[in-house]
Amino acid sequence: MVRYLGFRVLQAVGVLWAAFTVSFAVLYLLPSDPVSIAAGADAGTPVDAAAIEQLQARYGLDQPVAVQYWNALSHAVRGDFGISISTGQQVTDAIAAALPSTLVLAGTALVLALVFGTAVAFLATYTRAGWIRSLLFSLPPLGVAVPTFWVGLILLQFFSFRLKLFPAFGDQGIEHVILPAITLALPTGAVIAQVLATSLQTTWRQPFIEAARAKGASRLRIQTRHALRLSSIPAFTIAGVIVGNLLAGSVVVETVFSRAGIGRLTQMSVMAQDIPVVQGIVVFSATVFVLVNLAVDLLYPLVDPRITHGGSRGGTAAAAEEDPAHGDTLLEVEARV
Repeated sequence: MVRYLGFRVLQAVGVLWAAFTVSFAVLYLLPSDPVSIAAGADAGTPVDAAAIEQLQARYGLDQPVAVQYWNALSHAVRGDFGISISTGQQVTDAIAAALPSTLVLAGTALVLALVFGTAVAFLATYTRAGWIRSLLFSLPPLGVAVPTFWVGLILLQFFSFRLKLFPAFGDQGIEHVILPAITLALPTGAVIAQVLATSLQTTWRQPFIEAARAKGASRLRIQTRHALRLSSIPAFTIAGVIVGNLLAGSVVVETVFSRAGIGRLTQMSVMAQDIPVVQGIVVFSATVFVLVNLAVDLLYPLVDPRITHGGSRGGTAAAAEEDPAHGDTLLEVEARV
C-alpha cells in the first residue's frame, strides 16, 4: 500500500506540473500582451509606453520566458501564484472569493445528476415495456450531445422570461441556484446514466442473478439489492470525469447566468490573458481532479472486495486470476443474500 501511495503521489505531482506547464505555454503563445489588455490598449485607449514597460517589469513579463516560467513555478510550489494583472488582487484571494458560489452550484448539480442518472438507468433496465426502455436509453446520449449553453438559454427563456418562476441572473439565494444547477446537472447526469445503464445490463446477465431468481426473489429486489450495488462500481470509477465535467461546465453556466464563481473568473481571466489567475485556477482544478481520483482508488477495496492494491499486476483481473476463490467472493455473497 505504501508503495502504491508513493506511486500515485508521484503521478499526481506529474499531472499538476503538466497542467501548470501547458497553461503557461498556451498563455505565452497568445499574440496579445496581458499588460496592454489590462491597461486598455486593445480597446483603443491611449497608453503611455513607459507605463506599459513599468507594468511589465512589475510582473516580470520583461524577462526571458525561461526565467518567467521558473519564477512562476517556484512560487507556485509554495502556494503563491502571484498577483492578478487585471485586478491587482492576490490570486489565492480571488480564487477563495469565487469558490463558495461554485461549490454551491456544483454540489447542487451533483445531487441532481446522481438522482437523474440513477433514475434513468434504473427505470431503463427495470421496465419490460420496449418503447419505454428505448426512450430511456436514448436520453443519456441526447443529454451529452446537447450544448450546455443552449440548455441554459432555453431554461432562461421559458422559466425566467416567460413564466417568471425563477430569477434570470445573480447568485443570491437558493432560487438563483435552481436553473444553473439543472443546466449543469443534465450532461453530468447523462454520463452517469449511460455508464450505469450499460453496467446494469451486463449485471443482469450474470449467473448470480439467475440464482437469485431461482430463490424466488422479485425483479425489484434483484434490481435494488443485487444488480444496482454491483453495477455502481463502474459508475464510481468515473468520479474524476464527473468532477471534470462540473468544473468545465461551470465556466459556461456561470457565464450564461451571470454568476460569480470559479467558472466566471476563468472566463474573464482567459479573455484578459491574466496568466497568474489562469494558472492558479488550472492548478486548483487539477488538484481537485487528482485528489478525487486518488480517493476513488483508495476506496475501491471497500466497494469491491475483489480489488486490491497489492501484487505486481494489481486490480480486479489480477486478484481473480491469482486467487479464483477470492475473485468469486462478491458473486457468491450476492447469490446467498
